[in-house]
This record gives sequence, structure tokens and C-alpha cells, in this order.
Amino acid sequence: MLEPTVRPSRDIAKLVEIMAALRTPKTGCPWDLEQSFETIAPYTIEEAYEVADAISRGDLSDLKDELGDLLLQVVFHARMAEERGVFTFADVVEAITEKLIRRHPHVFGDRLDISASAVKGVWAKIKAEEKEQRRVARAAAVFDAAHVSLLDEVPLALPALSRSEALQKRVVAVGFDWPDTQQVVDKIREELSETEEALREGDRASLADEIGDLLFTVANLARHAGIDAEEALRATNRKFERRFRFVERGLAERGKAPVQSSLDEMEALWQDAKDAERGG
Repeated sequence: MLEPTVRPSRDIAKLVEIMAALRTPKTGCPWDLEQSFETIAPYTIEEAYEVADAISRGDLSDLKDELGDLLLQVVFHARMAEERGVFTFADVVEAITEKLIRRHPHVFGDRLDISASAVKGVWAKIKAEEKEQRRVARAAAVFDAAHVSLLDEVPLALPALSRSEALQKRVVAVGFDWPDTQQVVDKIREELSETEEALREGDRASLADEIGDLLFTVANLARHAGIDAEEALRATNRKFERRFRFVERGLAERGKAPVQSSLDEMEALWQDAKDAERGG
């Protein structure tokens, strides 16, 4: 058996070097060579979710692996950018270190003894200044400020629920928001009523539109309540999965599969799962 010429390393430079080898024409990996920013982007999002999943499960060993996979995504994008002569991985590192130093003047400038909430205020002020600078730069580039919007920097690639919250947070900054949570609840009832009407009418396009409005307003309620809607839904997904697995196990003990069972049987086991979680 031949000895590998490339060995694992703790040096980040080695990872950059390996990525460059994978992307080298003729000698690199055919799959890696076919990739672009667009084809890799879904994997980047997926890896970020897998990091979050490992954290939610408290699996630190898995977290180590998932962080490595996420780091690979950064290196992959940086390598493709370098091939185009746009920027390198070193430029990415320099940009984030420069940003961290700039956003923490209380640590890297005049050292101040301030609270975590005050730090958030400093961070928000500096981020706002950075965004304004980018807005002005974009406006100058297109010679038309009408093309510049508060919403320009909300990434299209965000999951829809997270993007709803991000869009809402942007407009809240200029006062475009319901003043209290009850108004959001009332709006949810209104959207639900409109959804029911669309259901009765049987118009799929109208129904999709109304369900979208309903989901958007529920995301708004989560924001008003200080709840991360995306994390809340992930938690509910996990709860659903846990309970349905309980149902499957219960049916298996009876020698049955879900497809062989009635809704009443599965519903009874579902209630058992809920009772078990509550310690009932």
C-alpha cells in the first residue's frame, strides 16, 4: 500500500493548500473542478444547519466535525475567488479580523468596563455606520440612489423564515412596525380568516399567497416576542420527529407498520408520546 503524500495537519495553510490541489486542472478532483459559487452555496447553507443541529443535540464531538465541514466551505469559496483574481483566503481572514477590531473599540482601543447590553449598542452603531458606507458606495456605483433600499443586504439565500425576520428587523429601524404584540396577534387572525376563505374558494394561487402572508405574520409575532422563529420551528420539528418515532415503535411492538394502522391507532400512540414527555 502506498503511503499518502498528504497528511492531516493542524495548520490552516495546509487546508488551503489541499483545496488548491483539488481545484488544480488535470490533476485535481473532477467533481471539485466542476463546482462554482452557485453550486456550492446550498452545501454552505446545509453545513451551517448541521453545525446548529450538533449544538442543539449537545454533541460536541459532532460539532468539531461539522465546524470543519463549514470551514471547508469558506476555503472552497475563497479558492474559487482566488482563481478569478478577486480575493484570497488570506483576504477573508484580514477582512474579518479588521472588522472584529473595528467593532470592539472597548477591547482593542480605549479599554472600557461596559456591560454586554452596552456592547450590543456599540456593535449596532458601528454596523449601521458600515452599512451606510456601503449604501453610499453602491449608490455612487449605479449613479441612482433610487436603486438602493434598506432591504438590499438581506441575503436571498437565507431560509424563508429567517429572511422574513431579517426583512422585518430592517424596516423596524425606520419605524415601520406594529407598536404592540396584540396587533400582530389580531393580524394573524385576519390572515387565518383569509386563508380559510381561499381554501373554500379552491384557488391554489390565492391559497399559496394567503398561507405565505400567514407565515410571514407568525414570524413577526415571534420577533415581537423575542423568539427566534427559525429555532422555534427547528425545535418543533425535533419534537414531531421524536413523537412519531414513538408511534412507530409502539406499532412495531404490535407487529404493525404505520401504513397498516388506522389514524385512531396512531393518534392514541401520539397522545401516549405526549403524556410520556410530560411525565404523565
